[in-house]
Amino acid sequence: MSISSDKIRNSAIIGHSGCGKTSIDEALLYNMGVTTRLGEVDNGNTISDYMPMEVERKISINATITYGDWKEHRLNIIDTPGYDDFQARILTSLSAVDSAILVLNAVSGVEVGTLKVWKFADTFKLPLAILVNRLDKDNADFENSVAGISEKFSIKAIPVSIPIGSSQNFEGVIDLIAMKALFYQKDGKGKFEIKDIPDTLQDAASKAREKLVEAVAESSDELIEKYLNDGQLSEKEIQDGLKISFRERKIFPVVACSAALNIGLHTLLDLIVNSFPSPLERGSVLAQGADNKDVEIKVSQDDPFCAYVFKLMSESHVGDLTFFRIFSGKLDAGSPAYNSTRRQDERLGQLILMQGKNRQEITSASCGEIVAVAKLKATVIGDTLTDRKNPVILKGVVFPQPVVTQALIPKTKKDQEKLSSVLNRLRDEDPTIKIRVDPEFNQTLVSGMGEMHLEILQRGLKDKYGVEVTLSRPEVAYRETVRGKAEVQGKYKRQSGGRGQYGDVWITVEPLPKGEGFKFENKIKGGAIPSRFIPSVEKGLKEALKKGVLASYPVTDIKITLYDGTFHDVDSSDMAFQIAASMAFKKGVTEAKPVLLEPIMNLEVYIPEKYMGDITGDLNSRRGRIMGIDSEGGLQIVKASLPLAEVYRYSTDLRSMTQGQGTFTMAFSHYEEMQEKIAGTIISQRKPKE
Repeated sequence: MSISSDKIRNSAIIGHSGCGKTSIDEALLYNMGVTTRLGEVDNGNTISDYMPMEVERKISINATITYGDWKEHRLNIIDTPGYDDFQARILTSLSAVDSAILVLNAVSGVEVGTLKVWKFADTFKLPLAILVNRLDKDNADFENSVAGISEKFSIKAIPVSIPIGSSQNFEGVIDLIAMKALFYQKDGKGKFEIKDIPDTLQDAASKAREKLVEAVAESSDELIEKYLNDGQLSEKEIQDGLKISFRERKIFPVVACSAALNIGLHTLLDLIVNSFPSPLERGSVLAQGADNKDVEIKVSQDDPFCAYVFKLMSESHVGDLTFFRIFSGKLDAGSPAYNSTRRQDERLGQLILMQGKNRQEITSASCGEIVAVAKLKATVIGDTLTDRKNPVILKGVVFPQPVVTQALIPKTKKDQEKLSSVLNRLRDEDPTIKIRVDPEFNQTLVSGMGEMHLEILQRGLKDKYGVEVTLSRPEVAYRETVRGKAEVQGKYKRQSGGRGQYGDVWITVEPLPKGEGFKFENKIKGGAIPSRFIPSVEKGLKEALKKGVLASYPVTDIKITLYDGTFHDVDSSDMAFQIAASMAFKKGVTEAKPVLLEPIMNLEVYIPEKYMGDITGDLNSRRGRIMGIDSEGGLQIVKASLPLAEVYRYSTDLRSMTQGQGTFTMAFSHYEEMQEKIAGTIISQRKPKE
């Protein structure tokens, strides 16, 4: 039986890698009675990190759906990865929920990944609670963490609980709404005693509660008036005001906790039930109607069925699954559905609730629920499933462009044969994976968000589909051009009995401005070359462009002007003029000061300020140019241009230099002339091929 939509809470846990997201999810599930033992990431026995690669690396790779019940409410929680390599899975998870829980490491405070996921949640305008975790660790600082998040994101981060003790002495929290102290046992079982607030913490608790009451009082005129008249608000009034302010993103409540000791998470559970919005309170969602105009989809059980596909999964133990969030309407197992994005009918099989890798079949689902079905034939991430009579398309996720590219080489012919179809399936599961075949080098190139991203893809190919590949450095697509001007003749004459071959052209070779490619101009006058042969000349030149004279790389940014020539009434032919043009091209480029060009990329590197010297020095050593430095949210953004040849494995090197705190984005900028010495090395390694 489907649960009532007003009793559902959908949230994603987000944060920088290593801040404890999976441990928090595990503790929440344990406290809700989903599991009888508290799993640990280091032991590889958590509910959400179950893939062999996750267990081995001790990190989250997938976004995993879990759920539990708390005080007659259904809490759907998506545990998301923290590594920047897997940001597509963070984005798609946020598209399926109504709120988010941002986890902060109490020792590290705001980190690079914190800034990234904050931006993601802000893009979706999601209400967001902040969980300050690891208060049991040395150098943990709750107040600095709260101040840092408030300052760097310019928000009202208001604690609803504060810690009792710190580091090894952390033993509980003060619930600022109820104004009671919760003293926990330190055995991870989440048992606690409710006591009066200790005298030593009365002052701190009173000040913190006053800030909370002042903030929530602003949620309505009625509460402001009550607060001004009485100087205080009841527990229920605080909860009501907090719910309004949280939903409107005016207050970002902060909870103190330690996931490892299972301390403080009951406060979060109560906050989710009392203050987080239900699907019905989310409001409408934007979609595109049949006339391509924006329409609002009312979040309601009584409106037509409409759902958004946010995850595909292919695992040996669960099979191929399609996950979607129902935004309106109801659905029965075995119902037909219409993929309005691709205009194809689909039939949904058994509906499934996923608890990590475990599945529970259900007969129906409705507005607000997150369910899976056996993989659909045409549906991929970002598609909308609807009633056929109401074919709207929900607004999709905008994914970032990949920053790392490697060549993918099958180990055997059998692997080669299976590779194409298998790669398409992996690309369907992760929209930030880009795959293309480079015709210049006949290489299969795979691009992703980082080296780890591609290593996981490589492992997935082997584990899921039995396809073994190696990843290697891709060929760099160098180009050749000219810096000078030359006038040359290309003459092809061949006589071997019978009809011969004759073509004769005079051309001018000169450079074009950067990025303009190739231009051919015909200045033949007086019929020196018949007009029927002019296309053959152009064809011969275009063919010759494919191999330059320095290192057989394509030639670009060049203008060829055909201004004279001769022909033979009998022996001239299309082929003869193509060959003559090619001969003239090679001679002309050789005489017009040919140079080698290399692709230049624009990088934006996000780092804490303490790593500035190391990063700028490293970029300089890679022949990079620093174009500018900005700051945002307490982070430095180094803008640089860098040759593509120097970017290989930069993702791994940056992570090493910044202890995992640095990230970057990259985009192609332009081609630029190489330094002569470096160009000489490239040329010597790759002689022109006749």
